[in-house]
Amino acid sequence: MTDRDSTDLFINATFPAIPSLRHEWNISREGFDAFLAWLDQDRESAGRKYEDIRRRLVKIFTCRGCICPDELADEVINRVLSKVRELTESYSGDPARYFGGVARNVLHEYVRRRAVRALPPPPEPPESRSQELDCLDACLDEIPTRNRELILRYYEGRKGDRIRNRNEMAHEMGTEQNALRIRVHRIRSAVRRCVGDCLASGANR
Repeated sequence: MTDRDSTDLFINATFPAIPSLRHEWNISREGFDAFLAWLDQDRESAGRKYEDIRRRLVKIFTCRGCICPDELADEVINRVLSKVRELTESYSGDPARYFGGVARNVLHEYVRRRAVRALPPPPEPPESRSQELDCLDACLDEIPTRNRELILRYYEGRKGDRIRNRNEMAHEMGTEQNALRIRVHRIRSAVRRCVGDCLASGANR
């Protein structure tokens, strides 16, 4: 076994969210290695820095009163991962500071969305709501059965029941809560796009 393989095994055991993150976002091995190397040349230190950065992001969003700090932290990480090639070539300095800059942008977007949602919406015609539900049903039918069952179960029940349910789901799947959130986020985003396309298609008829 090489030193790199030995280090990988250590990271996989100590930081299970790291390899899960790679697979859930379909990151190539090369891209994943570039991401860790950008955080720190030592892979063990890179794993620790990732965990520390995510904890700080969650704390930032929690202190700002965000109702979904974990999801916002994942969004920040996703945006950074999508630019890892560019960052390794052009960015110099502490990676944690770059995450902080992205977090500010995500926070501003969140605040704007909350402000818009706070405005009283115009009355929605019953047929419009019915069309939205029809589109949602159609889009859920289009995704793989496993994904459909996963997202429906993830949002099932009241708040307390949801927390227990999600813990059970992660345990059954043999994964971490972070990896489960990322997977559900991807499925939900795909369903939202599908519903939007469906509604637009219906409006153009």
